[in-house]
Amino acid sequence: MVRYVYDFAEGGRDLADLLGGKGANLAEMTRLGLPVPPGFTATTEACRAFLATGAEPDGLAREITLHLAALERATGRRLGQPDDPLLLSVRSGARFSMPGMMDTILDIGLNDDSVLGLMKTSGNERFAWDSYRRLVQMFGSTVMGVDGALFESTLSALKRARGAADDLGLTATDLSGLVGAFKDLILRETGTRFPQSPEEQLHRAVLAVFESWRGERARVYRRREHIPDDLGTAVTVQTMVFGNLGPDSGSGVAFTRDPATGRPGPYGDYLSNAQGEDVVAGIRNTVPLTALKEMDPHAYEQLRGHMRTLETHYRDLCDIEFTIERGHLWMLQTRVGKRTAEAAFTIATELVEEDLITRDEGLARVDGNGLARLMFPRFDAAAVGEPLVHGVPASPGAAVGAAVFDSAEAVRRAAAGEKVVLVRQETTPRTCRA
Repeated sequence: MVRYVYDFAEGGRDLADLLGGKGANLAEMTRLGLPVPPGFTATTEACRAFLATGAEPDGLAREITLHLAALERATGRRLGQPDDPLLLSVRSGARFSMPGMMDTILDIGLNDDSVLGLMKTSGNERFAWDSYRRLVQMFGSTVMGVDGALFESTLSALKRARGAADDLGLTATDLSGLVGAFKDLILRETGTRFPQSPEEQLHRAVLAVFESWRGERARVYRRREHIPDDLGTAVTVQTMVFGNLGPDSGSGVAFTRDPATGRPGPYGDYLSNAQGEDVVAGIRNTVPLTALKEMDPHAYEQLRGHMRTLETHYRDLCDIEFTIERGHLWMLQTRVGKRTAEAAFTIATELVEEDLITRDEGLARVDGNGLARLMFPRFDAAAVGEPLVHGVPASPGAAVGAAVFDSAEAVRRAAAGEKVVLVRQETTPRTCRA
């Protein structure tokens, strides 16, 4: 009988074809003894079976139930337990990294009862309603098919009405009302209510992440990166940890070396009182990772140690996602990081000098495409004059064209033959086509 679900304590990075990159690396970090929130992975085989038939594969639901029961025993809490709920994240994890191209649902297990338990155990009413708001918004758009722009416009209208610059300006009462508005929106758009059953939430979320393999963003990205369409994605189900519990909590992304230049040392972004999705979505401005040294020296030094462990173990630049929950550091993901062509040369050279890889391995890590990118046109570093603005490049080389500030508009004008440069406050998965 085919097995579809594996605990994080099983497997490792050698099972990436089966567990996906995220699941395999979570298993690897668990084996290394790093602080990884416990969970389990539904395999790429389960996804391929679902995509082939349009139906949940036989035995998957039973395996998930058994692994959930084991997770509940390990944590001492039940999914959606009214007085002290176990909450879960459900995330995609394909064999090859496709950051932001497929779907994620956080805070599975919250409902009208368990949100009160979360409020009591956390001692933070605002946090509890913010978490419930996130679940209803993500579940409504990802699982129930409601246009995500409708949730965003409702949230933006509330912030304008309250004079709030960002989400942190909303009170617990505001967020409680927003949960109700979101649930009304779902009912109006779909004719069905947001599900209160934690088990139904989990079941539907897993299948929705499988389905997101066929989404437009994912298809466009696979074509661009030459990733086969028949691989499917694994799904990781993981105990939630919270970066939005207050100023002593937060989330960030870290690189063991600068992915733009290859320079050694910590590089990345951190956002206090935020979940990981807030960091990558650009909802608020992040601070450099090095600022964490002043904000939480203990967590920062722990993170530096884990970064050294991972780079030594993987023998390469590592891209890491982490959350700090009231001073406790949790490692949520790692993978071999993407880098510019310039950085690839620098990193390969330095890893050889550090005896982490051989000279032959170093040569193999720089390909012809990287050499070609090094020859892209660049602005003259010796040029004089004051630049009008400063920004972070999202593509190699220099380009000239009309500045366009909307992704769809950039695609339309480029297709008409016009030279354009897309300018955004932050790049997000929605800008993939542009």
